Amino acid sequence: MNARIWAVTILLAAIGLGFFVFYPKENQTNFGFRLGLDLAGGTLLTYRADTSGVTSSEVDGAMDALRQVIERRVNVFGVSEPLVQTEQARLASGEERRLIVELPGVTDVDAARAYLGETPVLEFKLIGNQDDLISGATTTPVYVATGLTGRYLTGARLDFGGASGGGVIQEPIIALTFNEQGTELFAEITRTHIGEILAIFLDGAIFSAPAIQTEISDGKAIITGANSVEEAKDTVQKLNLGALPIPIELVGAESIGPTLGSEVARAGVVAGIGGLLIIAIFMILWYRLPGVVAAVTLAIYAVIVLTLFKLLGITLTAPGIAGLILSIGMAVDANILVFERMKEEIMSGKEMKEAMAEGFSRAWLSIRDGNLTSIFTGIILFYTTTSLVKGFALTLILGIVVSMFSAVMITRTLLQAIAPKQITPTVRFLFGSGLSK
Repeated sequence: MNARIWAVTILLAAIGLGFFVFYPKENQTNFGFRLGLDLAGGTLLTYRADTSGVTSSEVDGAMDALRQVIERRVNVFGVSEPLVQTEQARLASGEERRLIVELPGVTDVDAARAYLGETPVLEFKLIGNQDDLISGATTTPVYVATGLTGRYLTGARLDFGGASGGGVIQEPIIALTFNEQGTELFAEITRTHIGEILAIFLDGAIFSAPAIQTEISDGKAIITGANSVEEAKDTVQKLNLGALPIPIELVGAESIGPTLGSEVARAGVVAGIGGLLIIAIFMILWYRLPGVVAAVTLAIYAVIVLTLFKLLGITLTAPGIAGLILSIGMAVDANILVFERMKEEIMSGKEMKEAMAEGFSRAWLSIRDGNLTSIFTGIILFYTTTSLVKGFALTLILGIVVSMFSAVMITRTLLQAIAPKQITPTVRFLFGSGLSK
């Protein structure tokens, strides 16, 4: 396949990607642009975590498990790029562990709370005064936490206890399965407390209180006592979405308007388009025909980057738009290096094919080294800074990587497709090399 066929293929592919990026604007639920809280607004939910039943050495692990459960639950409902994080607040009464949930694009606080739903707290507790219970004493049982909670749950399903003689379905049973760590803990509990009562709590209320008859080493348990099949189904669904390892209480819920909003988003788009036009005009005036190729390449570059934003689901924030605009200016650097090298080769009397090959070959090392240093800087920013700066770093890295591809591969192909074999005075002028040597 010669250069002209490749060039036509690239242009047609770019047109197709442009259609994907800019049309249609409606009903893009799967591949629409995602905007962060600073551009689209959203809802901020603050929960207080009750860590009183967790030892100090396990608090961090419990909070991390809590974050993962809530994040998984929000993702199930399709919220765009939620931010779920934990924090340690210092109050006059002491330190408090909190869970912060940001839901971009969800401006209805009640709807945001519905996204999270009522996630049950699953706990397994032993009765502390077993002797009094066995002897028939009326002492109110004192339940002692075993450490086995919904944190170790991997799944739940609805079963039934079988059928009676008349074929009537008996009570529903909720079957639980624990992960490896939960299986070991459950086996230890049932092995060392045979004959004792192991109460199963959901949201602080006893759901069932079976006696331990033998060691259970397969990591499976059952919950009985549901009042109806519907109640059991609802409990199974909630447990599968994530049983909370520790109780939480909603202490703050507010709708956040866009801090920068649609005005900044529009300004960013205008700045991006304006930057592309200014660069294109400069390249055409200075480099003439290669400048036209560079302008076309920049347009293709922009389409590729925006396509990746959609396909990868990258959330756009104001700093992210700034990184994208900056990468546009950097994208043309490689073209300038190549064109200047080409001009030198043409002025030295080389034929067009050889001048182009030498221009790209000699410019490549400078292009590679300059872009790699910028990429390394972006990686450092991404892993060592806050979420706002991460958005800037991510779009900058992506833009640089795409610019390296477009400047070297696409520009080269388009130039090869239009470059004449003989160098005449007119060709020298069109390629920005002057009318004479």
